[in-house]
Amino acid sequence: MSEPDRPDPRECWDLVVVGAGAAGLTAACAAAAAGCSVLLLEQAGVVGGTSAISGGMVWLPANGKTAVAGRPDSIEAARSYLGQTVPGAHRDRLEAFLSKADEVLREIEARTSVRFQPVMNYPDYYPDLPGATAGGRVLEPVPFDARLLGPAFALVRDPLPEFMLFGGMMISRQDMPHLRNAARSLRSAARTARLLLGYAAQRLRARRGTTLYLGNALVARLLKSALDLGVKIRTGAEVRELATDAQGRVAILAVSDASGAYRVAAKRGVVLASGGLSRDLELRSRFVPGSAGDLTATVVSGNARCGARLASSVGATLSDPTEQGAFWVPASTFTRRDGSRGIFPHTVTDRAKPGLVAVDANGKRFVNEAVSYHEFVRAQLRSANSAIPAWLVCDRRFLWKYGLGKVRPFALSVEADVQSGYLKRADDLAQLAAEIGVPPPALSATIEEFNRSAAKGEDPAFGRGGDIYQRSLGDADRKPNPCVAPIEQGPFYAVAVRPADLGMSAGIRTDARARAISADGSPIPGLYICGNDMASVMEGAYPGPGITLGPALVFGWLAGRGAAAE
Repeated sequence: MSEPDRPDPRECWDLVVVGAGAAGLTAACAAAAAGCSVLLLEQAGVVGGTSAISGGMVWLPANGKTAVAGRPDSIEAARSYLGQTVPGAHRDRLEAFLSKADEVLREIEARTSVRFQPVMNYPDYYPDLPGATAGGRVLEPVPFDARLLGPAFALVRDPLPEFMLFGGMMISRQDMPHLRNAARSLRSAARTARLLLGYAAQRLRARRGTTLYLGNALVARLLKSALDLGVKIRTGAEVRELATDAQGRVAILAVSDASGAYRVAAKRGVVLASGGLSRDLELRSRFVPGSAGDLTATVVSGNARCGARLASSVGATLSDPTEQGAFWVPASTFTRRDGSRGIFPHTVTDRAKPGLVAVDANGKRFVNEAVSYHEFVRAQLRSANSAIPAWLVCDRRFLWKYGLGKVRPFALSVEADVQSGYLKRADDLAQLAAEIGVPPPALSATIEEFNRSAAKGEDPAFGRGGDIYQRSLGDADRKPNPCVAPIEQGPFYAVAVRPADLGMSAGIRTDARARAISADGSPIPGLYICGNDMASVMEGAYPGPGITLGPALVFGWLAGRGAAAE
């Protein structure tokens, strides 16, 4: 943009936010609640970004809700835990997160429609370390009735279709066991019937179910709050460039949308929350191992100019090159009926359940399958490529009860997934080994060795089910170990999983107030960063559920309030 400080922009706002995921929506709400005029620009045609398809959990240590629930936490305990899990090069930002988490939570609930409830049975990912908790640090959004949005419900990004039933029905974590037990429990059968009847009634009035859970509920609550607070939301709007005004403040944006190209002025500042650099392959390659590939579970468009490049153009700097710059999940890929590419993140639905192992190209186990998704992929990356892809192997009994990847539990037929090549099937282990390209004797020996101990609920090779986090993801009905059972009833099945990022830990450097900083460490006037655009305070570590969304909300609120105070 030539002479960016001279032409008059088409319009002028107090604050302009780029990106309408959870972080951007939070920043917009914070500034609007403080009396600012706010324009929210979103490149996609819907709002929510990756947040809308996520589990929606936020990790907020020492929050007041867990204390009310009878399990008080402390900043000191959280600091001790993070001191052993997070590298710690930028402790000032981590301390800001710890000190502000509960305050921001209370402000968000006081000034918006966002409501959270503590998840008391979801442990930190390294629960045996000092300072870890068995639950309560992670909060989930309270379910939301999307009818309250009216026509704006159409703006909320749909969840992944693989995580909905009957073409549009969301299921809460609490109701999943009821669906599994509907044929064995009158209570579960009654609950399932109520859910199905409610969904049928909702579909008479909406194109999908209107009872929202998880990340979809969080985004919908934030969207309602933004609209109620007077935030102007513009979708299909791509920010092409940032520029400074005559005083050196980041205050002008070059935007293009269906109406054409134009300029927007931001009197108090710009907040970048565009989703990170996952789809900018050149930038991403600086922060992940070469063996990781380019698979991402994020939904950020690869066509838009990412926040990192926009910020760099006005003097912001990126985090130092590292191979620990992503938050990882093992993912399987497939093609949907409409021709689109599907990516299924194997977070908590299958790997820790009893009766499954993960094997590498040699047909051998290489990891405790019940560890966190981030640790699972880290083990893949340490394997010198032998575990990329890795194969999740199970038997008929497992597939029926728990499903595998996109194959749902109690599927009456899996022929389509077998025919497409997504699901490998064979009558015996030798044939399955041939199907997945591993040595048949090795796979048979691996399963035989696993089964000998699994019959007693033991896993001497990797200690699966050895802590409360792993056991919380298993099957409580399986005794004595909820994570371990033999693999013995053919036919046998396998699905390939590869590393995919859930978002990047690497990003734009900021100070403890979410202000972008230049190479000399000074803040760049008028430029704030939050969400995955911001270099994570976790610095590549993944200590618990919701450690991306927790800081996203805290620093999103701080960014919005900081800009409002300019």
